[in-house]
Amino acid sequence: MRTSTLFTAALATGLLAIAVPAQAYEADWKRGRVYYRSVCTACHVANPVGGINPSARAKVEWTAYLAADKHAKGKDKVSTYLSKSYRNSVKATNKAAEKYLDVPDQELADDLKAFLNKGAKDGDAPASCS
Repeated sequence: MRTSTLFTAALATGLLAIAVPAQAYEADWKRGRVYYRSVCTACHVANPVGGINPSARAKVEWTAYLAADKHAKGKDKVSTYLSKSYRNSVKATNKAAEKYLDVPDQELADDLKAFLNKGAKDGDAPASCS
């Protein structure tokens, strides 16, 4: 009797674990906006490229750009600029990089993507760099 009770309890626990899916990270477009405007735009404005408005591209274009992970016409990777090592390297001169230093790279990438999709020319709130 005791064995069947333990088995039933173990089975119920296992089924409950299967039924409750793992919580996926819900991207924070506001954090993505702060990072984009404070880190990405600051760098683009300091270089000959100039600022790039999120509304310069459609959602599908931003999604493809981030998926390709190519920056500066393929000379480097977008993920480099979202990495903890990059944020650490610019934290002395960039408060947003310092503020988000401990954010996991993938979360920050998801946040940036959420902001770019929201701010895209076909997004919910087309945005500029200002």
